[in-house]
Amino acid sequence: MAHSKGNSSGSTSLSSELNAEQALGLIGLGLMQKISKNDLNQWSWSEAEEVGKADLSVLRQRLELTALAIDTGAPLSTAEVSQLLGAKPGSSKTQRGGLIAKRISRNVWKLLRSEQDSSHWRN
Repeated sequence: MAHSKGNSSGSTSLSSELNAEQALGLIGLGLMQKISKNDLNQWSWSEAEEVGKADLSVLRQRLELTALAIDTGAPLSTAEVSQLLGAKPGSSKTQRGGLIAKRISRNVWKLLRSEQDSSHWRN
């Protein structure tokens, strides 16, 4: 330990014998007990961590729908393309990641893989 004292009178003078680490430990213990009793969602720091976590079932569904749209060549609306790309297309030909969204006509789009679009040299 950081300091050593001789035998004292016991727990009657507990508050005067606590050092900074022990006081911090008691505060942390009290906080952990409060968290375990209450719902964890009410803490603001836990909400910030939740934002960074991905919902993998939604991601899988989005990837499956994207593959289906590419394979079938089905015409898509701007809202559908925005959902699949994760961003609204800004021009008549928008590339995001390995996907290209081409506008066929007003509010009609087609999704392609980026390597399907490039017809020039290949190794």
